[in-house]
Amino acid sequence: MLTKKRDLRTGRSVWQEKRAPSVPGWELASDADADVVVIGAGISGAMVADALSEAGLGVLIVDRRGPVRGSTVASTALLQYEIDQPLTKLSRQIGEEAAIRAWRRSRLALDGLGARIRALSLAPMRKRDSLYLAGNLLDAEALSREGEARRLAGFETAFLGTAALKERFGIGRGAALLGYDNLEVDPRALAAAFLRIAIARGARLASPVEIVDIDARPRSVVLRTKAGARISSRHVVFCTGYEIPFGHEPKGHQAISTWAIATIPQPRRLWPERCFIWEASEPYLYLRTTPDGRVICGGEDEDFVDEEARDRLIEAKTATLQKKLAKLLPGLDTRADFAWAGTFGASTTGLPTIGEMPGLKNCWAVMGFGGNGITYSRIGAEIVRAGLTGKGDPDAELYAYRA
Repeated sequence: MLTKKRDLRTGRSVWQEKRAPSVPGWELASDADADVVVIGAGISGAMVADALSEAGLGVLIVDRRGPVRGSTVASTALLQYEIDQPLTKLSRQIGEEAAIRAWRRSRLALDGLGARIRALSLAPMRKRDSLYLAGNLLDAEALSREGEARRLAGFETAFLGTAALKERFGIGRGAALLGYDNLEVDPRALAAAFLRIAIARGARLASPVEIVDIDARPRSVVLRTKAGARISSRHVVFCTGYEIPFGHEPKGHQAISTWAIATIPQPRRLWPERCFIWEASEPYLYLRTTPDGRVICGGEDEDFVDEEARDRLIEAKTATLQKKLAKLLPGLDTRADFAWAGTFGASTTGLPTIGEMPGLKNCWAVMGFGGNGITYSRIGAEIVRAGLTGKGDPDAELYAYRA
């Protein structure tokens, strides 16, 4: 086994209400070769496969479970440019210039992803603004400073005081920042659509295929499967999410457990503008809506990855999320139609790890940790495509592997 095998999710997410989207597969019955092997058929692997197949590379995607059966199904899919780490705090961690570059790249990636979805008619999406509430990490005064820092960096941001927040959104908090033009999608449908596009260009997807050994050579990489097949390629890209390749855990990374619910449909009770809502708190609560009027509410993250302990907490965490949701928005019906738990990754900076893997020639990793996972998947696809086509990416060092 080449990566840590984890029970990535439990329960039934709201995306599983519909039948799983169809993705054409291919049986790996013997040895194979490709320009690039993408390990992982979730949202990151799908975006990487799309980018590399469009660049003319021969792509083989493999997954031990099957397409879109891992963490992607557990994502709440608030596609935001705002990074988990506030700009003011990230500036203290990595320097103001680098922090602004990271935030700007996140904005650019989200815009690019939205344009890609439209250009390829991949899946329904909606633009949503984002309401960032004062909490135990940033109070009203600190939030005001954060808003000023964002505006100076070029991000249109509105500061709402107590009265304005209550009048516009009916929320009783000390302050909030309003950001603009984020995206709301169904992550399972989007990942499947990217996979189908790549396959239509000639990419192949084989599953279930478990990679158990890797021989990274100066000019090629040879993989061996559990069934004994040999796969030869010029490059390998790990898009295995929170199942980190053994011995290659990035510095500052940790795996965490998180919980989410989706309420009954209630389109007439939703808050004005249906914006995303999240908190400057630890742990933080985050909310979005669905097209049929449900509220998705997640959070209550804890720093452990014991799957049995995580799953035992689903009932208690569901009750806590319902209680917090009712306190924040008293007019909502908090009854849960869906409740689920998952393992996700976080980093001390809120930034992902993307790039060449130390000690493994011709091997790359896209590890989109943090609350911006799908936005980071887009950045990962851009950086990997630039690297494998010899062009390089101007922001690659921001996300480089730090072992």
